[in-house]
Amino acid sequence: MKILVTGAKGFIGKNLIVELKNHGYKDIFEYDMDSTLEELETYAKECEFVFHLAGVNRPKEEKEFVEGNYGFTSTLLEQLKKFKNKSTIVLSSSIQAALENPYGISKKMGEELLFNYGKDTGAKVLVYRFANVFGKWCRPNYNSAVATFSYNIARDLPITVNNRDVELNLIYIDDLVSELIRSLKGEENRKDDYCYVEPVHKVTLGKIVDLLYSFKESRMNRQIPNTEDPFIKKLYSNYLSYLPTDQFSYDLKMNIDHRGSFTEFIKSPDRGQVSINISKPGIIKGNHWHHTKNEKFLVVSGKGVIRFRKVDETEVIEYFVSGEKLQVVDIPPGYTHNIENLGDTDMVTVMWANEKFDPEKPDTYFVEV
Repeated sequence: MKILVTGAKGFIGKNLIVELKNHGYKDIFEYDMDSTLEELETYAKECEFVFHLAGVNRPKEEKEFVEGNYGFTSTLLEQLKKFKNKSTIVLSSSIQAALENPYGISKKMGEELLFNYGKDTGAKVLVYRFANVFGKWCRPNYNSAVATFSYNIARDLPITVNNRDVELNLIYIDDLVSELIRSLKGEENRKDDYCYVEPVHKVTLGKIVDLLYSFKESRMNRQIPNTEDPFIKKLYSNYLSYLPTDQFSYDLKMNIDHRGSFTEFIKSPDRGQVSINISKPGIIKGNHWHHTKNEKFLVVSGKGVIRFRKVDETEVIEYFVSGEKLQVVDIPPGYTHNIENLGDTDMVTVMWANEKFDPEKPDTYFVEV
């Protein structure tokens, strides 16, 4: 299928085009502001589906709203009529179209133009009124508060919040693109005259800002956000896309002594924590047990042995482990345990505990295996 995408270099356009290619679509006509009318004519003649995403939302002069959101739509439809091309057209409109402001009025005019075109030609038209869209590649300091806040917070730049209680209706870019691809397959979500994207996240500005600052802080306190919440998961992915390119990495605090090192990697409020343990050759670490805390050990480099003994018994159980065969060893409560490096090189063990370490309640009792 030959697909025309107007506004191809915009936020939605870029995300849509890369996903179309991921789905195997190869004949994609990319039209944007630097394209020519001759190119538009060729595309309008040959295309079999149209994603009309081009529009104006931050013009220098108010008249550009109508020129961009109505005028170009008219030009596109005239080209399609010229070649009697009745391809399905998807229009990117806005929830602002229901409001009496210059931008909303111009988007409404574009909608009506497309609806009339559909009635006149019999072409299938799909109009989406998008809420605030956020996600990777959205331009900061333009027309998206989420993009601006993400960009500025990641760079220690100030932000301005006039009212923390303002509620935003937000759509994540991947959800939007998934819906557009469904429309390409004739599976669009529709209610009455309009199509829609699900889900829409209703979130206050204050919560968004607090979450973004917590994401920034997480690189220092090693806390990962609660990604079980769909919105938090999406906002966190969005935030990471705005990190400065020279700040993708960050240091961890390594607790180093003659035995090796122990480094906390990540923590979560509900999924415990992950740490990296490095043991020097011949070193034994551990010799303690827990009432309720439980752990998983995974040796990823080197070789060693993990020993267990139930605290009220004498039998010692051994599990030999190696980075050459990745095996997870559960550390049950009630067993004192240790891990010894039997090799000639450092042994590296990934350790997961079901709870974050609490120095006020460590639940750790030292007893030799």
